[in-house]
Amino acid sequence: MTWRPVAASLAIVVVLGLVIDATAREKAGAAKARRKEKPVAGAEKSDESKVKTEKATFGGGCFWCLEAVYERIPGVTSAVSGYAGGNVPRPTYDMVSSGLTGHAEVVQLEYDPAVVTYEKLLDVFWACHDPTSLNRQGDDFGTQYRSIILYHTEAQKLAAQKSFQELTAAGVYSDPIVTELVPLKAFYPADRHHQDYYRKNRRTAYCQAVIAPKLKKLGLK
Repeated sequence: MTWRPVAASLAIVVVLGLVIDATAREKAGAAKARRKEKPVAGAEKSDESKVKTEKATFGGGCFWCLEAVYERIPGVTSAVSGYAGGNVPRPTYDMVSSGLTGHAEVVQLEYDPAVVTYEKLLDVFWACHDPTSLNRQGDDFGTQYRSIILYHTEAQKLAAQKSFQELTAAGVYSDPIVTELVPLKAFYPADRHHQDYYRKNRRTAYCQAVIAPKLKKLGLK
């Protein structure tokens, strides 16, 4: 990732820290409230079984990196690496790597909006990659590594636009943000060996050189 000015980097890290602290407090408060509830005779299963999750899809470089970051955010119940944004159905990793499918490496999240909001997921998105770098993140380059937000609903689109406008107005980045904002048309999960990559392969050179430092910078373990 290209280094930004120190002030901008600190601002992003502070934002991310607030996101994680806030969501952790919210989650703890919700759990405490549930413990105080008394069971009602004849009641159905716990409300936990009725939790309605929502989905979000982001791309910002190698999907192994984004997946590792989002798996550590309270409220995110699932992070699946895959491909989206292109025009070729059921693409393979090799096809996407050719740059000819139009797809980007992305991560599709399932999250509990009662614990973490879409706006907070956006804060994490901006903080965990360089949105001013066109078709490149560090040594990973090509259109498949572009910065992209694929919205599922009109509300997500509006939230992403507002977030972009606030970052631009605040001058957080010295260069223009080049992140694409497009509707999600289809998501294709990557092969099994790409899923939970950091968790399963953290001792590999790529994980140690790229993912581990990113997590450390963001204050994630």
